[in-house]
Amino acid sequence: MERPNVVVIVADTFRRDHLGAYGNPFISTPHIDEFARSSVVFDQHVISSFPTMPARADILTGTFSYTHMGWEPLPRELTTLPGVLSKAGYHTMGVVDTPFFIRNGFGYDRGFDDFIWVRGQGDDTRPHERADARSTWNSEDDRMVARTMTRAERWLERHHDEQFFLYVDTWDPHEPWDAPEYYTARYREGYEGGQIYPAYGNWKKAGLEKDDVDLGHATYCGEVTMVDFWFGRLLAKLDALGLRENTLVFFTSDHGFYFGEHDYFGKAEWVHDPEASVTADSSVPEWLTDSWLLTVERSPLYKELTNVPLMVRGPGLEPGRTRAMTTAPDLAPTIMDLVGLGGVPTTMTGDSFGSVLDGTREEHRPLVVSSWPLYLAQGEIVTAIDSKARRIADYMPVTVTTPERSLILGGPDDEPELYDLTRDPGEQENVWRTLDGEGALLAEQALTFLEGVRTPEEYLAPRRESVDRWRVVGKSA
Repeated sequence: MERPNVVVIVADTFRRDHLGAYGNPFISTPHIDEFARSSVVFDQHVISSFPTMPARADILTGTFSYTHMGWEPLPRELTTLPGVLSKAGYHTMGVVDTPFFIRNGFGYDRGFDDFIWVRGQGDDTRPHERADARSTWNSEDDRMVARTMTRAERWLERHHDEQFFLYVDTWDPHEPWDAPEYYTARYREGYEGGQIYPAYGNWKKAGLEKDDVDLGHATYCGEVTMVDFWFGRLLAKLDALGLRENTLVFFTSDHGFYFGEHDYFGKAEWVHDPEASVTADSSVPEWLTDSWLLTVERSPLYKELTNVPLMVRGPGLEPGRTRAMTTAPDLAPTIMDLVGLGGVPTTMTGDSFGSVLDGTREEHRPLVVSSWPLYLAQGEIVTAIDSKARRIADYMPVTVTTPERSLILGGPDDEPELYDLTRDPGEQENVWRTLDGEGALLAEQALTFLEGVRTPEEYLAPRRESVDRWRVVGKSA
């Protein structure tokens, strides 16, 4: 049997609970919902590495990048999925508008036979961007997701008769949320074109009103619906080219976003210190020494960030739903499995869930650990989140997720947070002290997993200390 083609579509910052296929009755996503009806839909797909580029490293290399790297160039020693497929005879192509794949020599295009960076995201005149691409927009076709999907379509028109791997990565619905007004008007009565950039912190302390957060959410929902439209366009092109029956299609995201949940508006809590600077002996690259220096405060990863969609459609796969727990590093080994390539490279530490897709197994992982880069510790200066310098104020918490529980584990001074997801899906009541050691057991299981994927002990020690310290408190409470 001829090996299938493979298409992987990643939409940045796409919350799972904003899709009709995952039960949202208000946000219009008809094309993704239709795709879900012909796919295997994963109800327990949880992120591993956070944020943007560590998540891409997970997808492209099949590793848990938070255990060995941060927001940085892709390490040369890692084998990439497109590289493996290229050697196996696939024509490998990447079409991305996410702006950090190759900027500053990051090298996330490694292994692709061809690669297109659609410029414009992160390239505006506002302080958080760089050029003036948006000033040239005249219609929806000018939006980034439209341009990216169109470039992917054009590539398919030229190469549809070859065996191919096509990776498409759209930064939408990432902020800034600026879809055409007719999309956002669906979600905000009387919408007149206003926009807001997220506070990246506690929205109340930032001096915002609830209506400000609601405006941000409405513009985000508008972008979700716009992404859905162009996703449908790409799928329609596959059908027009007669590729549906011999092409595996994956749809997923890197993480979600907070719109007021846990009092956050953003993905993390940043504090700008105008007096701060990067010292000469810092490990920060020279090209960053004139950038803003922000402090990243303690920023837990709750389910609004960790729960993302995963849908897989392909030849021989029976549509349906699964509650098997999966995560991003599993994608590369799974694709290799489904196209018949044995011998997963030793650098890949994810596991194939191919047997879940073919129905021979119902379970995959007992838990998933989601994390910022583990080396992030108090006072460290790193290049994270947009390649600007950041000072880390505290140990960044890791999140351990099972179908029934979530555990947030920080440094020694942070009491862990344990949530009973069956009774408290909004993660509001910390039951660490009342579940009789269950949280400590889950923490130990997570640390054992981290050891198994070659995490250096120096990164695990602060988390072990936290469990040991707060386990005593739990027993005496």
